[in-house]
Formats: sequence, C-alpha cells, structure tokens
Amino acid sequence: MDNLFWLTDAQMARLKPFFPRSHGKPRVDDKRVLSGIIFINRNGLRWRDAPAAYGPHKTLYSRWKRWSEKGTFARMMAGLAALHGEKNTVMIDATYLKAHRTASSLGVKKGGGGRLIGRTKGGMNTKLQAICDSQGRPLDLFVTASQVSDYIGARALLSGLPKANWLLGDRGYDADWFREALKDKGIRACIPGRKQRKTPVKYDKRRYKRRNRIEIMFGRLKDWRRVATRYDRCPKVFLSAIALAAVVIYWL
Repeated sequence: MDNLFWLTDAQMARLKPFFPRSHGKPRVDDKRVLSGIIFINRNGLRWRDAPAAYGPHKTLYSRWKRWSEKGTFARMMAGLAALHGEKNTVMIDATYLKAHRTASSLGVKKGGGGRLIGRTKGGMNTKLQAICDSQGRPLDLFVTASQVSDYIGARALLSGLPKANWLLGDRGYDADWFREALKDKGIRACIPGRKQRKTPVKYDKRRYKRRNRIEIMFGRLKDWRRVATRYDRCPKVFLSAIALAAVVIYWL
C-alpha cells in the first residue's frame, strides 16, 4: 500500500468538475479508480496486473476506456492548463513516441480514421506535437502519424496559441506562412531559418536557448511508460494517456 499512488483530496477536488455525470447507479469510488489508472499508466503495466488495492482490473480498464473515448482526460488537461497565465513566451516542438507491436496494426476500421502510426528509420512511431509555456508546462497537445511534417502540427496548434509575446521553435517551423500567422496574432517568432534559405533569418540566440524547457517536458512525459511506448491502438485513448501524465506532473 505504501508504494502505491493515491490522489489527495485536494487533487480530487480540482479534477471533479471534469468528471462525467453519473447516470443511474452511482460510480465506484472515483479516488480509488483514478489512482489505479494513474498507477497503471505511469508504470506501463497490463490492466490485469493492477494491484488489488485499486479494486478489480476490469473496473479500472472500463473507466479508462469509457472516459478516454469521451475525451474526459483531454478536457481535464485543457481546463487546468487554461489557468496558466502565460503572457511572455510559448514554445512549440514535436517528439516521436515508440509504438508497441500491440498498437501498430495499420488496419483502418470501415468508416473510421487510421491509427496515426507511421514508419520511420527507428521503426513504428507516433509523433506528439505540443505547445508549452515559459516554465515548460504543456498547454496543448496533438498527435499525428510519425511521417507527418511539423508544419501540419503547427497549423493544428495555431488557433489555440495563447496571447504571448514570443514563440520559440526549431528550424522545422521555419515557414513564411507560419511567421505571418504569428505576426497576425501579435506574436514574435524566435525560429532559426532553414539552411536552404538564400537570405539568413535573424533570431535572438540567447532567447532561443530557453527552448530546452520543452525538451525537458517531453522527457518528463516519457517517464510514464505508457506514454514513452504506445500500447493503445486507438489514438484518442493514447492521447488520453499523454494528457493524464501532463495533468499529474504539471497541473495538480
């Protein structure tokens, strides 16, 4: 019991507004079930290997699957991250997350989308695109197949950018349309130019060094084994694992 993770009452109070309403029969103890879900995701265990203190593993999995498909965990992160208060600097970047063989089936269900898994030199991967604040706390997350360019991720995350003074990004985000879009939002870009550019792009090198905070954020998220290795076939469920890690590490 001493080695198991348990949410505190204060943490539960912050999460409770995002819980779906219970219909009919009251839900099993939310604190116990959510603590078990966090334990499984952080340690990369199979659901059947959940410690008995958290209750039946079928209850944990059923709650995880149902709430993930409803987008509950993604809403938790979005809701808590909305209180960030960042006005100066945000950062954008992407990282690869290894897909386990249990998740890497590329079959597409009729009428449904793909698995968002692609093949790279390192094998089968999913790419996580993210925005974080100046403290390295995630503000917005987006998953794509590994071969999808950073431009696609930037376009998807653009509308959710907070009103900050600066955006830091690496050369993968050096595009004229992206710089213009940031300018229209009143955000100054600190992005090095691609080597192919005929005219070099000036940027604040001292400010750019702070971009390591988003790399540190990715590293901390990957400390959760079900984030570092994707076991879930459904992209929405996998995004829920990332969002849950972000909530526990940064927003509780």
